[in-house]
Amino acid sequence: MVLPENMRAIEISEPGAPEVLKPTERPTPVPGDGEVLIRVAAAGVNRPDVAQRKGLYPAPPGASDLPGLEVSGEIVATGSGVNSWAVGDRVCALVSGGGYAEYVAVPGSQTLPVPEGLDMVQAAGVPETFFTVWTNVFDRARFVAGESFLVHGGSSGIGTTAIQLCKAFGAEAIYTTVGSAEKAAFCEKLGATKAINYKTEAFEEEIATLTGGHKGGKGVDVILDMVGGDYTPRNIASLRPDGRIVQIALMGGAKVEINLAKIMMNRLTLTGSTLRPQSVAVKADIATSLREKVWPKFAAGELAPVIHATFPLDAAPAAHELMETSTHIGKIILEMS
Repeated sequence: MVLPENMRAIEISEPGAPEVLKPTERPTPVPGDGEVLIRVAAAGVNRPDVAQRKGLYPAPPGASDLPGLEVSGEIVATGSGVNSWAVGDRVCALVSGGGYAEYVAVPGSQTLPVPEGLDMVQAAGVPETFFTVWTNVFDRARFVAGESFLVHGGSSGIGTTAIQLCKAFGAEAIYTTVGSAEKAAFCEKLGATKAINYKTEAFEEEIATLTGGHKGGKGVDVILDMVGGDYTPRNIASLRPDGRIVQIALMGGAKVEINLAKIMMNRLTLTGSTLRPQSVAVKADIATSLREKVWPKFAAGELAPVIHATFPLDAAPAAHELMETSTHIGKIILEMS
């Protein structure tokens, strides 16, 4: 297959508002050792892309400066040492950058087959949220069947993924916070036991009421939080003994005062992680777990990414504008065609 020397892409011309996202031409990447080259069909839009555009989340060393952390498409070339993939394979992949482009090179170990039953647009909305939720909720927080779970921002890509995964893996109860009655209804239809409107209700009080009769004390076992700030002491108050909080973003701020005695007395765990800077080996391990444990649930019809809207590649600024309104439910996707 003859590949073009150059490709269309979207670059960040300077830090700023959505209009700094500009169409450009870049050399088509060449896959290195262990890498595959994907002709991108679609790319997911995520909050870290917005932060990078604003100059707040630079690409890690060695990664493309182009935004975009997840793609779907077809493998068109392979680097040396790649034995598990072949030209023509339909895949989706977690990338460290460069997803807003017609081609992207990615380690083969971070690449997964398009889940059975999904089209390319849907597949582009899988990697970032499923990698993130799986490694944080199931690996780091050790969530197991029979436990209860709270995720903030239930209508986001992360939230809709977390609700589905915890339901599929046997949660006792799933709670979430949302900002509207429409989002609450959607999340409950998706599988949440109860969606709490954070604009009109104090979530920690609602959690205490909802879990008052649960064995093991009031509260939930695991919380996945993207807010931080003043949510942190309220999260601590919402945990059962031996409960775990996993922090994956800080939309409400990075600093807060907490009562350490509460953590000690109830044997609580407060942890967190970021996915993008982690090593290829770590991401490969997550990909292996997803393929073994999660991909069969796509085939069984238990999981499907929630897609809110799609935009052509050159309309990336409009996609970012929508992301920043927080009115969407689920994923926003860029289509290359």
